[in-house]
Amino acid sequence: MSERRRLINLAYRLLGSLAEAEDAVQETYARWYAMSRPQQEAIETPGAWLTTVASRICLDLLGSARARRERYVGEWIPEPLPDRAEWISGRPDGTPADPADRVTLDESVSMAFLVMLESMTPAERVALILHDVFGYSFAEVAEIAGRTSAACRQLASSARRRIRASQPPATPTARQAGLVRDFKKAWEARDISALIGLLDPHATAIADGGGLVSAALRPIEGGEQVARYIVDLAGRAPGNVTILERMVNGQPGLVAQQDGVTVTVFAFDVAGGRIKHIWAIRNPDKLRPWTAR
Repeated sequence: MSERRRLINLAYRLLGSLAEAEDAVQETYARWYAMSRPQQEAIETPGAWLTTVASRICLDLLGSARARRERYVGEWIPEPLPDRAEWISGRPDGTPADPADRVTLDESVSMAFLVMLESMTPAERVALILHDVFGYSFAEVAEIAGRTSAACRQLASSARRRIRASQPPATPTARQAGLVRDFKKAWEARDISALIGLLDPHATAIADGGGLVSAALRPIEGGEQVARYIVDLAGRAPGNVTILERMVNGQPGLVAQQDGVTVTVFAFDVAGGRIKHIWAIRNPDKLRPWTAR
């Protein structure tokens, strides 16, 4: 069970969903405990066995994810995670989550990185995450992915090129936080000019309601269009909605709460001193770590 935290971290990065990651890890342990004691004892390195099984389960899930995404209502955004201090365990007594259940928040779980992973093939994603993030050799990756070491090296290289082509130099967290705070103020003031000044001219806003709550079904493109859309949202929001600054996947973000319950989580991507992408996650199934009590 000491491997659980690492497996959850791996599965979340591979799948972009905490719920699916937990299911994949649960299935991994089910397969372990389905073996007899002699079979378990014959496995020289249980941790490596668990990693291999969990990775293969995730690879299978990624293979079927494209079909699931096609049936998904509107845009699909990875599941957002709160900061450790904000993590809600889902236990009735509200006690903090066990550290083993938490995902380590670093640059490999930023929303921009997870969204980029979604554009990759399952094999590219697995090769990149296992090698570059978790430090497995390409020989080990090959064993897990059922490919040659050379093929896995090529897959990881292709994935890295995609990331370099799409991701600008990282903006310091303090600078990001300042931009998000200014965005919040301009939004609350319904100041379109100020919002346009904070947004990249080619900014995009993407919402994920999953067909369960209202959300834009297609991306909003262009800084001015995004600003006007955001102001229109503010005008239609109920009076009991509060916007709070929160860390989202380890980066400065915003949370909308209605009567104290989180209803939307906003993640941001900043480039060149302006906000380039806004992701608004409204699907209540994806807000479980923020709302369950």
